[in-house]
Amino acid sequence: MSDLVKLTLAQAKKALNDKKISSVELTQAYIAEMEKNRNLNAYVLETPDIALKQAKISDEKYAKNTAGALEGIPMGIKDLFCTKGIRTTACSHILDGFVPPYESTVTQKLLDAGINILGKLNMDEFAMGGSNETSYYGPVVNPWKAKNSDAPLVAGGSSGGSAAAVAAHMCVAATGTDTGGSIRQPSAFCGVTGIKPTYGRCSRYGIVAFASSLDQAGPIAQNVEDCALLLNVMAGYDAKDSTSSQKEVPDFSAVLRQDIKGLKVGVPAEFRPDGLNAEIAACWDKGLQMLKDRGAEIINISLPHTKYALATYYIIAPAEASSNLARYDGLRYGLRVNGAHLDDMYTNSRTEGFGREVKRRIMIGTYVLSAGYYDAYYLKAQKVRRLIRNDFLEAFKKCDVILTPTAPTGAFPIGDKSMLENPINMWLNDVFTVSVSLAGLPALSLPAGLSGEGLPLGLQIIGRAFDEETVFKAASALENDICFVRK
Repeated sequence: MSDLVKLTLAQAKKALNDKKISSVELTQAYIAEMEKNRNLNAYVLETPDIALKQAKISDEKYAKNTAGALEGIPMGIKDLFCTKGIRTTACSHILDGFVPPYESTVTQKLLDAGINILGKLNMDEFAMGGSNETSYYGPVVNPWKAKNSDAPLVAGGSSGGSAAAVAAHMCVAATGTDTGGSIRQPSAFCGVTGIKPTYGRCSRYGIVAFASSLDQAGPIAQNVEDCALLLNVMAGYDAKDSTSSQKEVPDFSAVLRQDIKGLKVGVPAEFRPDGLNAEIAACWDKGLQMLKDRGAEIINISLPHTKYALATYYIIAPAEASSNLARYDGLRYGLRVNGAHLDDMYTNSRTEGFGREVKRRIMIGTYVLSAGYYDAYYLKAQKVRRLIRNDFLEAFKKCDVILTPTAPTGAFPIGDKSMLENPINMWLNDVFTVSVSLAGLPALSLPAGLSGEGLPLGLQIIGRAFDEETVFKAASALENDICFVRK
C-alpha cells in the first residue's frame, strides 16, 4: 500500500479509472503516511473520517461511470481556505474554533471534481511569513535534511504545510496561496512544483484575506502535469469575487510535452546581483542551457525597477493586511478575551490573538495609511508598482517567458537567529518572487537540482498575464530534461 502514495496525480487518476485501485485504498494509504509523519507538523487538522466517506462515494461514481475530473484524489487544503463544517483558523490563535458555514469557491470546485479532503495544512499565520515559523501551531519541518546533519529545516512559507505534505507523500496534491511567493518559495525548498496563476485566474472568495490585490490561489503537486490538471479545475470566473477574470480557461494539460523550438526566454540582469549564491547561479545557467539545447532563444532583458520591488511590496501588503485584519475583534467569532469594557475586549483579544509577525505588519500598514504618510509611502508605492508592471510589459515584447531562480537560498534551519532576530533578512527571501506578484503575472516553480548540502533548489518560469499555457509548456520541457529525483 505504501507504493500507492508514490503515484502522481495523473497516475493515480489513471489507476482509479482502470479500476486497478479503489479510492478507499488510495485514501487509506495517505492516512497511514499522515500518521507516520506527524513529526513534520504539516497538518493542523486531520479529517480521515471525512476523506474515507468521500472516497466511498468516489468508488460508487467510478462503478457508475460518473466520476469527476479529480474523482477520488486525496488532497490537503491550506488552512487559509474556508471549508464548510471543517475548522479554519489561518493558523492564528484569534480564529480559534472557527468553523465556516460556507465553502471557498476553489475548494468547492475541487470537491465538485471529486477530491477527498485529508485535512487542513499548516501555514504562516494569516499567510504572513517565509518559513512557516509564525504559525500558532508551530513550524512545519521540511522532509529534506542537509547532508551529515539532523537539524530540522524550514519548509518555506507561507504554504509550508502544503509543500511539505506533498513532498512527504502525505497527500497527492495540495492547495496553496501566493501573495509574494508563498506557493513558489516553499515548493522550491521542498523539491515540489507549484504555480501562482495570474491574479484573477482563481477566485479569492472564501480565502481568508491577507493582501487583497496580491493574494492568489494555486496548486502544489509533484510535477508540472499534476499542477496543470489541478489548475484546470481550480481556475474560472466567479461572480462572488469582483476581481475574478471572465477570460476563458484553456486546457493547460494540452500544451505539455510540446516542442519549444523558437521559444524566447528572457534573462533579467537584475536577478543576477553581485553576491548571488554560486550554486543558485549554476542551477540557473544549467536550466538556460537545457532550454537552449531544445531550440529556445535566450534573450537578455532588463527589469530596472526590480530593485524597488521588496520595499514596494512591504508597504502595499501590510497596508492591505491592516485593513483586512481589522475585522478580527473578538466580537463575532474566534478568540474573545474579556475586559472591563468593550475597548478592553477589542484590545485584549487582538493582543493575545495575533502573533508577533502579524502585529508587526498591522503596525507598518496602519502607519503607511495614516494621515500625513499616505502620500509619502502608500501612494508612492502604488506608482512604483505600476512601473514594475510596465517593466514586465516591455520585457515581454522581446520574450515569451522569463527564467529566474525561485529563491536566493535553499532551506535554512528552523530557529535561524539571523532570520528571527532581523525580519528583513526573512523578507529578503522573497527577492525573486515579489515583483511577479506586484505585476499580477503567472509564475511556476519547479525543482531544478540539489545544493552541495543535498537540498532542493528551484527555478521560476514567469509568463505574460493569462498565458499560463506557455509557462506550462516551457516548464514541461525543462522538467523532462532536469529529471529531478524526488523524495
